[in-house]
Amino acid sequence: MKLEVPKLSTRNIALIIVFSSLYMVFSSWNLFPLVGGQGGFIKAGVVMAPLLGIILGSWLSILAITVGGIIGAFLMPLGPFGIISFFPHLASALCAGLLHEKKRGFCGIAYSFALVVFAFFPVVGPAWLWPSFLWLHICALVFYFAPLQWKVRSVLRDYSYKFALAFELGAMFFFASLFGHVVGSLMYELVYWPILIPEVSVWRANWELLTWLYPIERVIIAVTATLIGVALIKALRALGFNIND
Repeated sequence: MKLEVPKLSTRNIALIIVFSSLYMVFSSWNLFPLVGGQGGFIKAGVVMAPLLGIILGSWLSILAITVGGIIGAFLMPLGPFGIISFFPHLASALCAGLLHEKKRGFCGIAYSFALVVFAFFPVVGPAWLWPSFLWLHICALVFYFAPLQWKVRSVLRDYSYKFALAFELGAMFFFASLFGHVVGSLMYELVYWPILIPEVSVWRANWELLTWLYPIERVIIAVTATLIGVALIKALRALGFNIND
């Protein structure tokens, strides 16, 4: 299966401009404090990112978030990773877009690779200091590509289209938000160690604290994105905007 890059038609450019502006608005709102991030916050753009992935597709969503992220860096206070603080959102949008486009293999490979690099990052990676931190990421990879999910989806489709849509969006958004979490956590390691946070004990304490916090955080993100997504997709389809199941 090939990754097709869409042409930058007038329509696509207009979509990029509109949704990059919407992404900037969401990215101006603080959602969660960033543990260990020296006063940084996770922005509400993390909710908008996977939505852009399924609305615009993987490539156009990347462009929209990149444009919005770079322009936003000059208009708003910088995030915990400076001008590239939008990268975790970009990863989440890319993952959601690939999943929606039925390119699960590409997404699974990217997620697995990023997770291994993050987990086994030299000295401060959670695989060395607190392996329990990785439990949800491993479960997500197993569940998302297991036959059970397809059975659940099939049953829900027979029962109710609305429930099936909510389940499918929720699963995609949850998986995509976790992929963004892996990318963000890897950036955290790259940026903050060893100069800003050299103490290994601090890293271990952070991984231990986050083991049960980030699942709650990701569930809130996925549920919020799903509620918005179901209503938004139905409205866009009513207006003639083509979004395939």
